[in-house]
Order: sequence, then structure tokens, then C-alpha cells
Amino acid sequence: MKGKILIVDDSSTIRRIIKNILENIGYGDVVEAVDGLDALAKLKQEQVSLVMTDWNMPEMDGLSLVKAIRGSATLSKIPIVMVTTEAAKAEVVEALKQGVNDYVVKPFTPETVKAKIEKFLT
Repeated sequence: MKGKILIVDDSSTIRRIIKNILENIGYGDVVEAVDGLDALAKLKQEQVSLVMTDWNMPEMDGLSLVKAIRGSATLSKIPIVMVTTEAAKAEVVEALKQGVNDYVVKPFTPETVKAKIEKFLT
């Protein structure tokens, strides 16, 4: 089942790159948000099957967004893939502890993105 994917990143360039990758591998139903607060607003309006979020963003960062989603009765089951430059082991462990399902480190390839999301959207 292909689902709607929410891309959360303060960089319009990164959002466009991820969106293009997703469209090229058959996931054309994409919603974009510029930060965690915007993402939470979109999650209230849209039925989303997967969230791909950056870590470092203004207003509300990716880790705070993960905590908010995991703390929500209606959103807590949505898979979350963190897409970030934060590659240190401590950051990865912290993200996983907070409820991130998987991790993509920038820069990434289309193959990496495809492999990560297809674990959750098949």
C-alpha cells in the first residue's frame, strides 16, 4: 500500500530533492512542512502513512516533533524516518530512543531513501 508521506525540512531544496526521489520511485502523494510546528498542523489535516523529518529546524526541531507524534494517541503509530546530517552514534541512539523508526544520513542516495521507506510502506 502506497501512502501519503510528510516531508519535514526547513530547506526547500532538501524537500524538493526528497519529493523528486519519492515521485521517481512511485510515491507521488507527498505533503511538505517547513518545521515541526507546521508538520503537526499538517498531521491534523492529512492522513499520513510516513513522516520523513529533518533534525535541525527552527521553531520546533525534529526530535521535538518525534516526541509530539509519539505522545499523541492519534499519531503515535505513524512510522518516522529521520533525515539529517547528525550522524554521530549518540544522536542516532537518542533519536531511536525517542521513537524514530529509521535514520537516513545526508547526503543520501535515492536507493537509500527507497530502502528505508519500503520497510514501512509496502
